[in-house]
Amino acid sequence: MDRAARLVERFFSTRNGELLIGELPVSALAGQYGTPLFIYDRSVLDKKWQLLRETLPPEFSISYSVKANPSRAILRTFLEKGAGLEIASGGEFCQALSAGCPPEKILFAGPGKTLEELGLVLGKGIGEIHMESVREAERIDALAKRLGSRAAVALRVNPAGEAEGGAMRMGGRAAPFGVDEESLDAVLDRCLSLEALDFRGIHLFTGTQILDSQILANQYAKGLEIARRVASRLKRPLHTLDFGGGLGIPYFQNEQELDMQRLKERLEALLQAVRGDPLFAGTHFLVEPGRYLAGEAGLYVTRVNDVKVSRGKKFVIVDGGMNHHLAASGNLGQTIKRNYPLAVLNNLDRSPAEVVDVVGPLCTPLDVLARGVSLPQTDPGDLIGVFQSGAYARSASPLGFLSHPAPPEVWVEGGRHRLIRRRGEYEDYLRDQCIESGKDLA
Repeated sequence: MDRAARLVERFFSTRNGELLIGELPVSALAGQYGTPLFIYDRSVLDKKWQLLRETLPPEFSISYSVKANPSRAILRTFLEKGAGLEIASGGEFCQALSAGCPPEKILFAGPGKTLEELGLVLGKGIGEIHMESVREAERIDALAKRLGSRAAVALRVNPAGEAEGGAMRMGGRAAPFGVDEESLDAVLDRCLSLEALDFRGIHLFTGTQILDSQILANQYAKGLEIARRVASRLKRPLHTLDFGGGLGIPYFQNEQELDMQRLKERLEALLQAVRGDPLFAGTHFLVEPGRYLAGEAGLYVTRVNDVKVSRGKKFVIVDGGMNHHLAASGNLGQTIKRNYPLAVLNNLDRSPAEVVDVVGPLCTPLDVLARGVSLPQTDPGDLIGVFQSGAYARSASPLGFLSHPAPPEVWVEGGRHRLIRRRGEYEDYLRDQCIESGKDLA
């Protein structure tokens, strides 16, 4: 069974060969809202949250990583469940507030925070700022003094190489993120000397898209080691130990699901070793997943516009592409293009009959959603869907490229559907980007 079929079996259902999302036919949603579009199924978010919550020890809390998908409907879903939010920009901070998140439940990480962003979040009483350098610590200190307050901060640490791992390995090597573990003591001394900083904890920076529970457990063990070392220097427990994100979902045929039962067992063993340790008394353990929670809840739906053959190769041309879903095109970090799970949504009961490339409408050879994929006979009007499009899809794509309208987002919950982001219009480009006369330049 291919990856798309497994996802349909696990999270969705079918009727007469057509995909149902929350028991709603995908053709009905595409007919009402048009294509291309993104559809999110609330029930999948609920399932993923429940599985993660059952896996983590009770001492752990969860902050959803807004960068994965900043749609307010998704943020509100996780806020209702008691999550906090992790942000990486002033814009995400405003989005978190607009979704109803209290400022004190927001964490801010990222290597290039501007003075404007820092002033904004400090003025609103953000929960923690995770510092990435000594210079940033000094900026935060100066801003907090100007505001007459103390800034709650943590230090993001780039650990030594033994903690790295995942599809995108980030820790253990030169990086713009966090401070190297080797320089931690000197950086910590400087941060502790700044009077307007309320130093609260450590944030571990390692990797992302991890599908091996042992790698995750090794990273968490490294976080505990660093936290114990810092707490010993402070002669008090840390308030926060943020293990970061990293939990992955399998996209490709050779990848396996993250074994949550084994992860649960390994995390429980780690926690047993620190329960009762005075250096961890009252410490809040935290993870900040994004992709793991939201990725499988989203579907990108396109409609076939044309089918053509060029020098013996068949191309299925759809009405959306890399401008809406850069990751699926392979242009967001893949060295070699690999296909996301993809299917003809109105012909799921048909066997593959041909090998095709599925390409978008853009004037670039990079606009390929699937290369050499086996599909049933496909005709204009058919619906092709890219699964696992709930994270790093619309929000990580060059929506303005070639000025096609931005796709809408549709929310499905309890057998009902609603629009949560409208489709862009051509007039948006005229209104937002064109200067009509020289007097506008004054």
